[in-house]
Parts: sequence; structure tokens; C-alpha cells
Amino acid sequence: MGFPHKSHPRETPVLSTHFGDSEARSLSGWRARGGYRALEQALGMTPAEIVNVVKDSGLRGRGGAGFPTGLKWSFMKPGDGKPHYLCCNADESEPGTFKDREIMRWTPHALIEGCAIASHAIGAETCYIYIRGEFTEPLQTVGAALDEAYRDGILGKSAMGTGKRIDIYIHKGAGAYICGEETALMNSIEGRRGNPRIKPPFPAVAGLFGQPTTINNVETLAAVPPILTNGAEWYKAMSLSNPKSTGTKLFSVCGNIARPGNYEVTMGFPFREFLHDICGGARPGHTLKAVIPGGSSVPIQTMQEADATLMDYEGFVANGSMLGSGGVIVFDDSVCMVRMIGRLARFYAHESCAQCTQCREGTAWVTKILERMENGGGTTRDLDTLLELSENMTGKTICVLSDSCAAPVVSGIQKFRHEFEAHINGKRCPMRSAAAA
Repeated sequence: MGFPHKSHPRETPVLSTHFGDSEARSLSGWRARGGYRALEQALGMTPAEIVNVVKDSGLRGRGGAGFPTGLKWSFMKPGDGKPHYLCCNADESEPGTFKDREIMRWTPHALIEGCAIASHAIGAETCYIYIRGEFTEPLQTVGAALDEAYRDGILGKSAMGTGKRIDIYIHKGAGAYICGEETALMNSIEGRRGNPRIKPPFPAVAGLFGQPTTINNVETLAAVPPILTNGAEWYKAMSLSNPKSTGTKLFSVCGNIARPGNYEVTMGFPFREFLHDICGGARPGHTLKAVIPGGSSVPIQTMQEADATLMDYEGFVANGSMLGSGGVIVFDDSVCMVRMIGRLARFYAHESCAQCTQCREGTAWVTKILERMENGGGTTRDLDTLLELSENMTGKTICVLSDSCAAPVVSGIQKFRHEFEAHINGKRCPMRSAAAA
């Protein structure tokens, strides 16, 4: 059932406080740790009061977009006579990201409580938790927790005896990356092909089953109960650099790093100290070369850029990338950047829903060119072609999958052009040749 989580002294555990604590999975264990007090408090408040607390806290979406959560909730209008829906995006298919599954594995009731509070806040009686099909253990733990919540009367036609109906259902995904996009997720729940929808209309106007809908990420919803319990000012105070980025954030760290894993730090934490002090820095005998800080769809940072970055939404943008989902992928001097970028492009080409020409054709051509370059058949003209393709793939499609493919390609060529040129001039991969020698 996983391994115990041990916090680093410089972490600020809020959502990860009970990671590794198997007793926190059960309803009795969660109640003993303060669980469902926030929901009880929320059910005694008006929806507008809850929305205002979340607005005041500064909580922003933790799935990648970073949109203010309270503002998103305010787009929903309880009492409009329409059924409202909440969708929890638990697909977590972004390469390099594995923090939502830990919330579901260790603290499933935290997610359920957050979903129930959010449902009440937006006037929704029904919530769907869309869980990635490969997440066998999270599916089991969240399913068991839901059963407990229904048996105890926390959910159902009279949530906690208040007469307010809140129903939560699990919808199991089938392994499609594109269903992590909010409108494709809704199509999937409806039983249709998981293709993104053209916007407008936006989900808050016409979403699931054509009705007003809000979609939030697992980490976003799990952050709501402690905000309600401790107050907006408590959450806002956890910001080291920028009042626009508040609270704590879970970062998933993988790749060529001494101590991979999930870490929770206050927004604005210095990225250099995070990588070297908390995560242990490079493996013995190696030096760090590059990092993707927000999952595979954000631009690559050089270590010089990373060392100057503060870990919040604005800090990553100011230094050439984005916070994204918080999936930190680290590369050391043993990694061929051309090969790595080619693997990312291949992933996006495989996962494209093929609805948009720029994405369907662009991701495929980018992949072919990078694979040819890695195998010694590249030309100087290929670099211009890759940049031209990337330009045609950015901001011109229904969703941002093609943009996600273009981001590592463009940033890789801009920041590691010498590695691409080495492949072109030497007609081989210098890293692979060195390893073979």
C-alpha cells in the first residue's frame, strides 16, 4: 500500500500531513484527525459565504491553469432553476505528475470533503470524480471512503442531516491523456468520445449534460477544507514572495535527482534550495543540466534559470517556464536533450485526439523529424522546420495539446541548440556514442 511519507524539515505539510498514515484512510481515522468539521461548517453557511472565503484565500487551480478557484465558483449561479454539476479531475495524466494519486491513496476523505463543500458552494447536488483507469489503488481507496461517507449519512439526500442533497460518483477513465482536458472529460462522462469541445460556451454556462458545471483538480478541492477550518488569512499568510500565489503546493519530483518523491512547500520557495536541499541535488558523479518544472507540457528551464526561480505562478513565468501541475522532471549531464524531447513529442503525437489538423499533423511531423535527427539523419534546415511547425501548432487548436508538444521543442532548441547541432554535424547521438565507448 505504498511507503511512509517523511517530511523534510523545510517542507510545510498541509495536504501531505497524513501521507503514509494508513489510519487516515478510514472514516473514523479521518474524523479523529479533524475530518468533516469543515463540511459541517460549510453546510451552515450560504454558498456565497463559502465562495467569498475561498476567493479571499487566493487559492488558485492546482491542475495547471492556475485560475482563481473562488472566481471560478462565482460563475455558477445557485438558484437559477438548473441542475448544477461539479467534476473533479482526477485523471492526472500529465507526464511527471503524481501528487493527486497520493491524496487519493492516503487521504481519500479529504478529497470527498472538498468535493462536498465545493458542491454546496456552487449549488450542485451531483459531483463526479473522474479517476484515471490505471489508478487501481486510488480507485479502491476513494471507492471505500465514499461507501463509508454514505453509510454515515455524510453524503446522500440529506448530507449530515441538513436536508441538502450531495451525491458523489466515481467515473473511471480509460487511459486517454486528452480526457484530462476539462471538456473532453465531460464528453467522456457523458459516454461520448473524449474530444475537447469548442469554447464558448464555457462549462459554467453549458457543461456536463448541457448544464452549468465547474471542473476542479484533486489538489485544489483537497485544499478547501483546511482553508475553511483555518480561515482565508491563514492560507494567504503562506506566501513567501507574491500575494497572487498563496498557500502550499505539492510538487512531484522525478528524473535524475537524488531524492525523488512528492514534496509540499510554501508558494514562493526558492527553486534552487528545493532541488538541492530538499531533493538532494544531482546523483553522485553528475551535475544537473535542465529541469521541466510543471509537467511535460511546459517549457524547459536551464539550471541557471531554475536557480533564479521562486516557486510560484509568477516566479516560473518570469524565468522562462510555468508552474503547471507541479510535475518537476530533472535532467543531468547524462541525458540527451534531443532524445528526451523526441520522446515527449512521441507521447503527444500518440495521445492527440486528431480532431485538429495542426495537432494531428504537427505532432506527427515533429516526432518524425526528431527521431530522424536522433538517429543521424538531421539537417540544419530541420531546426527551422521544427520551429515553424511549433508556431503553427501554438494557439490555433481547440485545446492546448499541440501547444504542449511545441513548448519543449521550442524551449529545447532555444536553450540546447548545441546538442541539436551536434547530432546534425556528427550524424549520430554524441551521448549514446559516449555511453557505448
